[in-house]
Amino acid sequence: MERTYIANVKAGEQVKIAGFVENLRNKRTMAFLVIKDITGKMQVTLEKEKFPALAEKVDTLTIHSVITVTGTAVANEYVKLGGIEILPEEIDVESIAEALPIKDDSEIDSKMDFRWIDLRRDRNQLMLKLQTLLTASMREFLIERGFIEIHTPKLIGAASESGSDVFEVKYFDTKAYLAQSPQFYKQMAMASGMDRIFETGPVFRAEKSYTNKHATEFTGFDLEFSYVHSAEEVMHMEEELLAYAFGKVAAAYGKEVEELFGKQIIVPTVPFPRIKLADLYAELEARYGYTVSDDAKGDLTTDAEHLCAQFSMEKYGSEFLFVTDYDAKERAFYHMRDERGVPMGYDLIWRGCEITTGAVREHRYEVLKAQADEKGLGKDVEFYLQFFRYGCPPHGGFGIGIDRLTMLFLGLSIKEAEFLFRGPNRLTP
Repeated sequence: MERTYIANVKAGEQVKIAGFVENLRNKRTMAFLVIKDITGKMQVTLEKEKFPALAEKVDTLTIHSVITVTGTAVANEYVKLGGIEILPEEIDVESIAEALPIKDDSEIDSKMDFRWIDLRRDRNQLMLKLQTLLTASMREFLIERGFIEIHTPKLIGAASESGSDVFEVKYFDTKAYLAQSPQFYKQMAMASGMDRIFETGPVFRAEKSYTNKHATEFTGFDLEFSYVHSAEEVMHMEEELLAYAFGKVAAAYGKEVEELFGKQIIVPTVPFPRIKLADLYAELEARYGYTVSDDAKGDLTTDAEHLCAQFSMEKYGSEFLFVTDYDAKERAFYHMRDERGVPMGYDLIWRGCEITTGAVREHRYEVLKAQADEKGLGKDVEFYLQFFRYGCPPHGGFGIGIDRLTMLFLGLSIKEAEFLFRGPNRLTP
């Protein structure tokens, strides 16, 4: 008999289920087991006197042991788990669990040490289901609009953003770097005439950051598309993408997220509000008395980023806020600049946290080379500059951190929002 997932069990059927023993009440004449698989939970009810051989097996079980149960699914209105229980005819003990080294309320670092056990919790499995649908929905949105999925190398010969914050690795008789982003190769695809591309893959940042939102390895969702002439076009693509994906996630998991995390998934309306950085600082000062020095006003400070959550809701009734018109010295060399010398790009803030940097890219070889030289990167990016010598359409794009989105959806730290967290002090498990 083939295995049936618990969510698909129907009363009156002969079934075989398999999973972890989540709860066990082993009494003198009766045993009640709650079995959990990735789709749900099911009660197994055993009359021990009728099935002494099965009773002996149940006596060996511990919480989190893994078993396979074959029996009849019957309706029982007193059973809280869907009104169905299984009366077993056969029990196979697949694995006996030792006493667990962590509990639900253990310290976060202890949970990370035994992450494979921590991931059995309902909350964490819901988190990964949500993340799966989020990524699939964004992929679906883009494929319907003619985007092609690519997979770029993560071992590269030059730093992909700047000369710092990269992991250097030995590569035969030379050295290589772990990619900080697929940025250079996304743009190479534009020079290849591919018009619209996206990628989901690992991103590496050698930053000794110990905040609740930074990791040294995370999953990025990046896209790039051609014949773009304004940041407005890039922002519009992103807001449409996120509104679509959030709608899918809310419909599938909104109720469960509210039950297990106490968070409401709000599907955003389009367009998202936009504000220039200078105007944002003026608003924050007028509303909250928040000020920064003049030399810090070219970028968004962490405190200002946090205040964006309150400001955007108060002024626009939106959890999202596009912030534009950053200082050129604070933006990557490949961002196109307008006639004022202002980068044609933006950050997207959601719930007080930056989730995206997007921009129109500079595609003109001489201008791009000059901007790289200006930041002292000319030699480091020579291979990248070659992409623009033989014709390249205007283009733009952005990248989103999937783990950071998940973190904000559920009110977690980045350690909890990744399948396996990587930070300055963690390389295992």
